[in-house]
Amino acid sequence: MTTSLREAWTTLPSRLRLLEPVPFSEAHWSVLERLRADFNDREAHTQLPLAIARFRDEAAKEIFECARRFDEVVTVNVDERWEARVAAGTEGGAGDPMAPWVRLYNEDVDAMMELLVPPARYRKEHYAYGRFVFPEPHGLHTDHSLEDPAAGGEPICIARIETLGTHYVDGDYRALDAATQGMLKALRYWTPAPEGEPEQVFEALLKRGTLKTIPVNHVMLMVAGNASDDAQVTQHISARPPEGGLHSAFFQRQYRLAEGRRRGAGS
Repeated sequence: MTTSLREAWTTLPSRLRLLEPVPFSEAHWSVLERLRADFNDREAHTQLPLAIARFRDEAAKEIFECARRFDEVVTVNVDERWEARVAAGTEGGAGDPMAPWVRLYNEDVDAMMELLVPPARYRKEHYAYGRFVFPEPHGLHTDHSLEDPAAGGEPICIARIETLGTHYVDGDYRALDAATQGMLKALRYWTPAPEGEPEQVFEALLKRGTLKTIPVNHVMLMVAGNASDDAQVTQHISARPPEGGLHSAFFQRQYRLAEGRRRGAGS
């Protein structure tokens, strides 16, 4: 690209309808430029997740109001038949009022990824909305690329709207002491550890700062993959709703890296 990444980012807002790109610090620009040159730069991975955009205020309010109309969680997988189902009314229109927002999210996130990770190509997506009542957090996990067992790290963008957040492991988890790694393993399967029951371990790691919280109403760039040696995939865990549940919406869009363009894409 003849235009630098930083210059291109300043012109991006005029192309977006749902999201507003966030300003980056010099440290964040360094990470993004390294990822653009080689997305599987493992040292850069340790600085993720990173907020790349925020939802416009009015849009976030409308998405939240849409989610509040449902007392059960509606989960939709976006595949090659999704648009046809939307057009037929089985998903979309009165059947899925979130679909128009998802379309805008997809268009805007694709535009951002075109700049940040040029080799990125859409792989899969799902979204969910309604009143989340599951009494325990979704155990600490990573998002895998099961379609390609040999895949390294791949880009994934997630967003939570208004209320229910997501927590993640900060920094390089492989460099943590054995006891902390044991606590994280216990959270993965939501089982007791020597330090206590899962709820106690969860609270302790949050208080310690090993687990940090992704801000709501932001799009976060994370890493999915299959735990290859050159990639540190983002480990994360969904927040636990309070008693009685909590309304929220969740968007997740994952990308693969085009063959032959995994390295040097930004040169």
